[in-house]
Amino acid sequence: MLAVARRKFYLQGEDDRMSRAPIEFGRARMAPLSRLPAFFALDGTRAVVAGGGHAAAWKAELLSAAGARVDVFAPEASEDMRALEATAPAGAVIVHGRAWAPADCAGAAIAVAECADDAEAARFAAAALRAGVPVNVIDRPAYCDFSFGAIVNRSPLVIGISTDGAAPVFGQAVRAKIEALIPKGFARWAEAARAWRPRVAALALSFRRRRSLWEKFTDRAIAAHNALPTDADFTELLTPDTAEAGSVVLVGAGPGDAELLTLRAVRALQSADVILFDHLVSAEVLDFARREARKMLVGKAGYAPSCKQDDINALMVSLATAGRRVVRLKGGDPMIFGRADEEIAACRAAGIDVEVVPGVTAAQAAASRLKVSLTRRLEARRVQYITGHGHDGKLPDNIDWASLADPAVTTIVYMPAKTLPELAAKALAAGLDPAMPAVAVARATRADERTIAGSIGNLPALLPLQAMPEPIVVLIGRVFADYAAKALRGEQPTEGPRQKKCQGQR
Repeated sequence: MLAVARRKFYLQGEDDRMSRAPIEFGRARMAPLSRLPAFFALDGTRAVVAGGGHAAAWKAELLSAAGARVDVFAPEASEDMRALEATAPAGAVIVHGRAWAPADCAGAAIAVAECADDAEAARFAAAALRAGVPVNVIDRPAYCDFSFGAIVNRSPLVIGISTDGAAPVFGQAVRAKIEALIPKGFARWAEAARAWRPRVAALALSFRRRRSLWEKFTDRAIAAHNALPTDADFTELLTPDTAEAGSVVLVGAGPGDAELLTLRAVRALQSADVILFDHLVSAEVLDFARREARKMLVGKAGYAPSCKQDDINALMVSLATAGRRVVRLKGGDPMIFGRADEEIAACRAAGIDVEVVPGVTAAQAAASRLKVSLTRRLEARRVQYITGHGHDGKLPDNIDWASLADPAVTTIVYMPAKTLPELAAKALAAGLDPAMPAVAVARATRADERTIAGSIGNLPALLPLQAMPEPIVVLIGRVFADYAAKALRGEQPTEGPRQKKCQGQR
């Protein structure tokens, strides 16, 4: 079945529409880096520091903390440097009361200098270069092979942060944010991982078993970061689980803004072997995926070549049956007009473990951008979601029109780009007030987001005039009265750099 799922695809007629098989995307290349993050192994090596000031003392402390024996050359050493010599964190710090000489660089693993001017910086960098030693001249990037950056220390978990010298204060602020997010107890778990890794290697486990073990280790470390890891934890990690048999996770990608992904969604993306994603999933969301994961476009596009649902189900099941961890990545929330029930049923019929990770649906995203509550007190008794796009591409024939005409309901219409005129006409015929406020939101939360505000009576005519990009949702109800009124007056009803507005006039 897996071989069939990977077949070359051709466009073919189906229900007067075009269908296609999944398209596999190659791994994305790394974007340009201003600096290559690398970590020096300095334990037991010799490091050279030229200068005895405060900045030199801080660099000497870092080198000592990494296990290097630090030779400091300075005619005069600051109190910080003398104190460091007496209480070095790891490797010895030895202060030599003289100026540095080119021969001092010989045999060093790393060289750092605090220089008074560019001339001295050039001499020191040249001496280190001749000795084949990586060099850093403090606050003089033109003479540096490497930079230190800001550090979050949960050793052996170490995080380095660099702005390539562009904004050191910003780098420090980022460091502070990460410090707050990374529990100090992670150091114990990282140390346990280092101690247990040889034991895991000796067991000669399969790739799937090893990956499953370390994923369970990560889950446990995050959940019990303040606990002290024990051999009992290691024994439990070795217990096989159903992850080896393959699995499927339906993940809500949200409306497009990657910052709206849930933590569980990010974890699923970073542990996936294969990602089957829709057209509505943004590139920024896919950036969170594990780089090694296969990425396959299987989405449906209205009135354009699309994958058949049966083919998506077959591919998803075949991959999981072959032992893959599959993420089915859907725009918005998988349980809102995402055909999740069909995919869950296919997995259950095949005995495949399936999980659902919810996402921010388009209705919530649009309401957040409009800054309008869908359930505003005294104006909305309930909220209803309907689809304006049936399986045949036409307006569904089973809409409850009386419910849509209820003035105390907020209605969100999904995928109505082609069917809104017919939907509005039938709703008006059922008694919906033509002056009922209505707002169309395209690509909510994305950089190219757009809105049109008006009434249900005139919005169908405004929508094609503005050439709104898809996906679109239309929000109808009294709760949007203030928003629509401001738009009609030419005011700016919302704020935010993502928003572009098109105000409709009656």
